[in-house]
Amino acid sequence: MIFISLPTFAQDGERDEHREKIKALKVAYFTQELNFDEKTAEKFWPVYNKYEKKRRELHSREHIELKNVECISEDEAEDLISEFLDVESEEYRIKKQLFKDLKHFMTAREIIKLHKLESEFHKKLIKKYHSKREEKQNSSSK
Repeated sequence: MIFISLPTFAQDGERDEHREKIKALKVAYFTQELNFDEKTAEKFWPVYNKYEKKRRELHSREHIELKNVECISEDEAEDLISEFLDVESEEYRIKKQLFKDLKHFMTAREIIKLHKLESEFHKKLIKKYHSKREEKQNSSSK
């Protein structure tokens, strides 16, 4: 997954607030769907939060402001490709470590369910973003 970020006008505080809202929604969704007992939840969240933090730091490397691909040299493009591949490799490594860590207290089936839930949550988030964006565009064009 490669992200090229567009310049954003949201201030850091707004972005942090938005990130916290998403995190709360994710916690609620996972808690409901995984149906952990208290003991498992106490083990799960510190491991998962550590993984999420590493993943967020890793993805910050991918968010490169690139206004026009035509304006970069071939060497710069090669460097970007190399960086993107490094990030992908590192993401695989940290996901593999997450699964290994989770296996100490979760079954393989539960880990697969978690993997599926992450994908579903991401899709729902994108769908909600697009619908809000569409609503905003419709209301501003009236």
